[in-house]
Amino acid sequence: MKVFIYKNKEELGRTAARKGAELIRKAINKKGAATIIVATGASQFEMLDELIHAKVDWTKVTAFHLDEYIGIPVTHGASFRKYLKERFVDRVTLKEFHYIDGESDAAAECERLGELIADQPVDVAFIGIGENGHLAFNDPPADFKTREPYIEVNLDLECRNQQFGEGWFPSLDKVPETAISMSVNQILKSENIICAVPDERKAEAVKNAVEKEVSPKIPASALKTHKKTWLFLDKGSSSLLRRI
Repeated sequence: MKVFIYKNKEELGRTAARKGAELIRKAINKKGAATIIVATGASQFEMLDELIHAKVDWTKVTAFHLDEYIGIPVTHGASFRKYLKERFVDRVTLKEFHYIDGESDAAAECERLGELIADQPVDVAFIGIGENGHLAFNDPPADFKTREPYIEVNLDLECRNQQFGEGWFPSLDKVPETAISMSVNQILKSENIICAVPDERKAEAVKNAVEKEVSPKIPASALKTHKKTWLFLDKGSSSLLRRI
């Protein structure tokens, strides 16, 4: 894992998007097409705003949705399908985008998506890290053993508090307790991982992921086992790291 620190989240997002776009272009040049994973949340605003303007032939790119709440309609303000449609899918011309439908039968949806992604090796995964150290919606202790690409998960209180604190829901009791998430092992199967993590509220999670041992109790620590992970931080999110 390579760590890069920038003075603010705008510079972080711009640089992360440019690196991701470079890797997508390399995949297209090599294979004629590329497959990516796209994350959501407040941490991805700046990165996605830059990525949609990158010099990429999006008609050759297939994208997969990282995670989604169970039971939230696509019209809901917190829906990640809505987020991605408005912030990414409708602003580029993709070959294909595979949404997670959290309103359908969850087990069947996991199976459907798992079959789709099994046939498409992922070139670039764009992800973040949660305040509780989660990857996607794999809250601690995360399942590091499952080989299923998509799984049903329970959201812990810290995760749900983050979603409420970011303003996606009017109250904590409105935040769903379950979701469909790409598994940790599926994320790690990606050829390249671009991890954008701005803001001081993520500082402890970043410190734990970077400096502590790899453990299901710190899901993001799994990124240290991946040789082509680029971790992009700003002044706030990197504030607790040891300085060498």
